[in-house]
Amino acid sequence: MASHSEQIANKAGEITGQAQMKKDEILDQASNASQTAQDKASNASQTAQDKASNASQTAQDKASNASQTAQDKASNAYQTAQDKASNASQTAQDKTSSAVQSAKDSASETKGQTTTFLQQTGDQVKNMAHGAAEAVKNTLGMSTDSTSNPNTTSSTTTTTTTNNPSHPSQ
Repeated sequence: MASHSEQIANKAGEITGQAQMKKDEILDQASNASQTAQDKASNASQTAQDKASNASQTAQDKASNASQTAQDKASNAYQTAQDKASNASQTAQDKTSSAVQSAKDSASETKGQTTTFLQQTGDQVKNMAHGAAEAVKNTLGMSTDSTSNPNTTSSTTTTTTTNNPSHPSQ
């Protein structure tokens, strides 16, 4: 059961790592988009200044507005990417937590079933040994039971039921 838990933990780590990598990738893309937009706005502004001073002022205003819009879009894209990465990370953590709890529950149930099985098997072996000892005593005439007939063999079977409080259906 420990290897199953390790597999779940490894899978959870892998999912978390993948979510982190995806988050970093989206953030890099948003940063590159912002840088490209800023570069274009700056180039447009410089070209406008070179043509004429009146046209330069108008071009600078347009470039400034375009830059602000691009920055707003980049900021929105960055925030969206952060939100998606955070949600993916939270989802991975939730799935990991659920898988770990499921593994714990399964291990607990298996432990209870194993305990019950071992107790029943031990009782059966003990009863079989007692019956075999009685049969040998009867065969040798050493039986303590005064009603025993050396030509008959008796067998006693006892069934033990264990109540497991964590699993009342057993």
